[in-house]
Amino acid sequence: MSSNLLKCKPLDMLTQEAAETGEHSLKRALGPINLITLGIGAIIGAGIFVLTGSAAAKYAGPAIVLSFILSGIACVFAGLCYAEFASLIPIAGSAYTYGYATLGEIFAWIIGWDLILEYAFGAATVASGWSGYVLSFLEDFGIRIPPRLTLAPSEKLVFFGGHWEHLERMKDTLQAQHINPNTLPQQTGLFNLVAFLAIIGVTILLVIGIKESANFNSGIVIVKVAIVLMFIVIAGLYALKNPAIVQANWHPFIPPNITGKFGQYGWSGIARGASVIFFAYIGFDAVSTAAQESKNPQKDMPFGILGSLVICTVLYILVAGLLTGIVPYTDLNVSDPVALGIDVTGIAWAKILVKLGAIFGLATVMLVMLLGQSRVFYSMSRDRLLPAWAGEVHPRFRTPWISTLLVGGFVAVFAAIIPIEILGELVSIGTLLAFVIVCFGVWILRVRRPDLHRPFKTPMVPLVPILGVLVSVGLMASLPLGTWIRLLVWLAIGMVIYFGYGRHHSKVQNMSSNEVKVAGD
Repeated sequence: MSSNLLKCKPLDMLTQEAAETGEHSLKRALGPINLITLGIGAIIGAGIFVLTGSAAAKYAGPAIVLSFILSGIACVFAGLCYAEFASLIPIAGSAYTYGYATLGEIFAWIIGWDLILEYAFGAATVASGWSGYVLSFLEDFGIRIPPRLTLAPSEKLVFFGGHWEHLERMKDTLQAQHINPNTLPQQTGLFNLVAFLAIIGVTILLVIGIKESANFNSGIVIVKVAIVLMFIVIAGLYALKNPAIVQANWHPFIPPNITGKFGQYGWSGIARGASVIFFAYIGFDAVSTAAQESKNPQKDMPFGILGSLVICTVLYILVAGLLTGIVPYTDLNVSDPVALGIDVTGIAWAKILVKLGAIFGLATVMLVMLLGQSRVFYSMSRDRLLPAWAGEVHPRFRTPWISTLLVGGFVAVFAAIIPIEILGELVSIGTLLAFVIVCFGVWILRVRRPDLHRPFKTPMVPLVPILGVLVSVGLMASLPLGTWIRLLVWLAIGMVIYFGYGRHHSKVQNMSSNEVKVAGD
């Protein structure tokens, strides 16, 4: 029995599936630019507009730049392994498919079920945060949505600075200004209608077509990257005109660790900052879920995965360096540090664009997360680990429409009624587990099948995969115990479904059983 659970999906079968055409197969419509913008769309979200400031203020000071470099290098280890697999096995499903080809069915199920958690709840979390930015942005123009329709039940809004703001996002700002939130007007959420409608809209777009979705994503990515570049130009010019301010704010570049506690400035603060902002990079793995819809996956998938990582790393480093140069790092523990940086330059109109950048940034993250989730669902159903209807492809749109609608419906409800703060950590641990599986898989396949033609080869194997595993496991270990418990509960639910349904219907298991019968005859 245990050997069957470790049965790998033959690479010949994967190659055959990758070559399928016709109305019941996914449409190959994505070029290299589409894939790069998918990656940028997933990576550049609230992280660049929020996480940069809080991590600098709490952990690393101006040396947050070094934290971003460290995190970028750590991501490259996993990115190189993803690139090899995506070019070798150009099938929808990402780490699920790679695990199936190298580690066996039980590991494939675990990582597939884990990816469902990562992408679905990741999209719901982003939608919940997105609604708060939309509320604040519209209020700047006198357009008011009933605040209770922008939060899940039990979540709270406070009226501060002429706007209704999410209390969780404003806690650090209020604390820095010595304001008790209980002294401010408050409202409790009823139903997050804005998040619900956002997910429904993205779902409909994904059903209509991958090319349309990718073009929409590319358009928004251009806008939000332009806004990030606008900040870099404005802050850069201010820094050139005021070198004394930058010099003062960057001194000392690595603030000393006075308390002696790990992570509170010094070199340990750089390490702690790297572990926190690492999650700003999460999302590039979603590019690999679109491998079956790439025109030339052998060439374009590595380009999309690694290209988006490099571009986003450079943007993160520039924003972090300039932000800590024009604003003292001790002042950056606020909900909108980039907007604070714009205030310092005195260019008021740009603050509106920064909020717009955050809105666009989160919108594309939702799109790519739901794209990735539905493609994992599609791959698992094609392997019969989930019911076959979930893998149905629309004859006109050539998208997995049933799984997309099902996933979108559930995620929309989650985003509307469930407070999702704790699920952010679940998304992180799910992604890191996927990184571990992919890095191990590259190493194992190099040993088992060194003869395979690899259009892209991960350099320095096994060193790079081992470093990818060690970094990912180390970051997983830094997450709270409660996150581990929730992950194990989710995986336990998945095991019930696998042993109750998936194992008995599995295409690979049934193929193995038929081979045994033939041999017996």
